[in-house]
Amino acid sequence: MKQFSIALALIFITALGLLVLADRLLLLVFLGFVGISVATYLAYWWDKSAARNGRWRTPESTLHILALAGGWPGALIAQQVLRHKTQKRAFRLVFWLTVLVNMAVLVWVISQR
Repeated sequence: MKQFSIALALIFITALGLLVLADRLLLLVFLGFVGISVATYLAYWWDKSAARNGRWRTPESTLHILALAGGWPGALIAQQVLRHKTQKRAFRLVFWLTVLVNMAVLVWVISQR
């Protein structure tokens, strides 16, 4: 599952880059996905570190909002690399719903160009 998740995230980002090259997606949208994915990865890293050290945790709702905003590729990579938020079934369900909603919005945006 680890390799699949990481591959899915990287394939998605690559596909976005190809859409930019084909003039089907604005470069700004691509950069937004990359930027929010990096920020989301860092949020997962911070939360994992906080969990290990007994510090204030990042609310799950914040992680979901970041994923919904386009950071799901970074979240997917973080979940596998950091082994964080991979066991809670309810969290994973909401996470995948945010991915589906994000993808639906992206398809709509692309279809409008």
